[in-house]
Amino acid sequence: MDIAILQSETGGFDIALGDYDLKRDEGLRTAVLISLLSDRRASDDDVLPDGGEDRRGYWADAWPDVEGDRLGSRLWLLSREKQTADVLQRAETYAEEALAWLVEDGIASRVEARAQWVRSGVMQLTITIRRGTENLFQQNFDYELRAQ
Repeated sequence: MDIAILQSETGGFDIALGDYDLKRDEGLRTAVLISLLSDRRASDDDVLPDGGEDRRGYWADAWPDVEGDRLGSRLWLLSREKQTADVLQRAETYAEEALAWLVEDGIASRVEARAQWVRSGVMQLTITIRRGTENLFQQNFDYELRAQ
């Protein structure tokens, strides 16, 4: 169980409050949001969107409980990309990489990410998480790009 994170009408995210307490998420939505929207450290061979040197990443990844574990996704690397099929493929790869821990930890048997362009500058990720033949979670997330 996680503290619930909700998306506002303006597109931002915040901790959900209710009845003078934090709301809880009994499902996978908050875990998926944290996995997709937190910035994973870029690999040494990744091209950074701003051409700088900041590879980002979660500070506690320096001391993982399990060697090699890293939090977040590399979707941030796509923030200045153009609308191409290659970008859709990379988005699917990055999303599945970010959610792979669900399979590794035995929560799910399979994680799938499908990306498509829904309008100019906006990519939609459809995330499906399964255990056997049962869908545990399925939701669409829009991701806005700021192409160069």
